[in-house]
Amino acid sequence: MPLKLAIVGRPNVGKSTLFNRLAGKKLAIVDDRPGVTRDRREGSGSLGALELELIDTAGFEDVDDDSLQARMRSQTERAVDDADVCLFIYDARAGVTPLDRIFAELLRKRDKPVILGANKSEGKASQAGVGEGHALGLGEPLPISGEHGEGMSDLYEALLPYSDAFRDELTDEDPGKPVRIAIVGRPNAGKSTLVNRLIGEERMLTGPEAGITRDAIPVDWTYEDRPVRLVDTAGLRRKARVQEQLEKLSTSDTIRAITFAEVVILVMDAANAFETQDLQIADLVEREGRALVYCIAKWDLVESPQARLAELREIAERQLPQVRGTPLVTLSAETGRSVDKLMPAVFKAHANWSVKVKTRDLNDWLAMAVQRHPPPAVNGKRIKPKYMAQTKTRPPTFVLFASRADQLPDSYRRYLINSLRESFDLPGVPMRISVKSNKNPFAEGGEKHGAGTDNVRPKRPVARKGAPGLRRKAPNSSAK
Repeated sequence: MPLKLAIVGRPNVGKSTLFNRLAGKKLAIVDDRPGVTRDRREGSGSLGALELELIDTAGFEDVDDDSLQARMRSQTERAVDDADVCLFIYDARAGVTPLDRIFAELLRKRDKPVILGANKSEGKASQAGVGEGHALGLGEPLPISGEHGEGMSDLYEALLPYSDAFRDELTDEDPGKPVRIAIVGRPNAGKSTLVNRLIGEERMLTGPEAGITRDAIPVDWTYEDRPVRLVDTAGLRRKARVQEQLEKLSTSDTIRAITFAEVVILVMDAANAFETQDLQIADLVEREGRALVYCIAKWDLVESPQARLAELREIAERQLPQVRGTPLVTLSAETGRSVDKLMPAVFKAHANWSVKVKTRDLNDWLAMAVQRHPPPAVNGKRIKPKYMAQTKTRPPTFVLFASRADQLPDSYRRYLINSLRESFDLPGVPMRISVKSNKNPFAEGGEKHGAGTDNVRPKRPVARKGAPGLRRKAPNSSAK
C-alpha cells in the first residue's frame, strides 16, 4: 500500500516543483508567482523503492474568513488530515518566516507525523536558512532541492520508517536486524563464561587464566525470536599496563566493538566492581553514546547480597552520574542464577536508547522544568530557554534554543538531562543537548536573524555632502 504524503507549506516555497520531482513528470503547474496552486492535486510517485501517493497543496495563508485564500487553507488542512505523513516545506534561502511559524504550530497540534524539508538548499546562500529550521520545533530540517533533486536520499531515509504501519513516531527498529551487543570488562571478569551461558553451549574458550580471549568474537544468537549478535571482547586493562603489541591490538579491537555496538554489557566481578578501570570503561561507553547495562558476575560468591547490592548501587550513582539510573543486574554465569534477568534489561535499555519524544511533550516538559528550576542570571540578565526539539535518536539528541546560549552553565545542562531521564522514564540513557541562540538583529553588524554572520564587519560610513552627523574634512586654510 503506497504511503500517502502531503506536501505543505506557505506560498512559493517550491511545493509543486517537488511534487513533480517525486511524481516523475510535470503534473502541477510551476511558476515564480506565488499562489499558482489553488486546489489539492493528487498523483502517484515513488522515491527509491518507496511507493507514494502524493498530495500537492495550496500555499498556506493565515486567514479564516470567507475569502478564496481561506477556502484554499481549508483544502490544505483537509489534505493534512487525510495524509499518513506531512512534508512541511520552507524556503531555505528566505529562512523561516512568521507564516512558517504559524503553520508549524498548526501542524504540531494535529498529532500527525511531520518531516521538515528545507527546500532550495543548493548553494551556500541557503546554509543559514537550513539552521533556522530548528526553531520550528519539528525536528532536524532536511536540506533538499526539488528543482535539482538534491537530498532525495535523505528524504527517502526519513520516509522509510512510516511505510509499513504508518507509525506516529520515527523509529529505527527492524525486526529482522540483529541487536548488536558488546560484552566488555576487565580481564577475568567472566565475560566468556556469560556468553556461553546465554547461548547454551561452550562456544568461547574459558578458564581461570586472565586474558584468554584476544579477539572480539561475534556470535549470532536468537533470544525469544529476536536476532542478536553478541560480541565477546578481550579484557581492558589500564593503558599504562598495556605493553605488548598483541594486547594493544586486542584493546583496539575491543574499543572498536564498543563503537559499533548498540548496547554494551559491562561485566564486573562482584568482589571488586566499579574500580577505576570499570569507571573508565563506563565513561567511554557514555561518550560513544551507546546504551549501557551493568552486569555484576560471580554473585554466588557474595556473602551478604543485600548489603553488597545497596553498596554497589550507591557507588554507581556517585561515581557515574552521567549515566544515572543505568540498570544493574546481579547473576552467576557459572551456576546460571538470575541469568534470565539480563536480556530483558538489555532490550529495555535498547528501547530507551531508540526513543523518539514528541515535540509537543518535549516543550511541555521544558516549560515545567524551567518553572521548577529557572536558569541562573548572567551579568544580571536571565537566560531564557524558548523551545526544544529532538534531532535524532540512538542516542537521543536534542537542540535547545535559548537567549545567551553560550552562557548557559554546564550544571544547568546536566539538570535538564537528569530531568529528561526522570520525566520520560529513560534511566541511564546517554543524552546529548546542544544549546543554540537566535541572532540579535540589532547587534553590531546588523546581521540577519539566524544568519550566523558573526564575523561580518560593518561598513564604514562614507561622508557625503549634506549627510547629517558626519564631519567633513576641514578645508585647507591656505587655499583661496
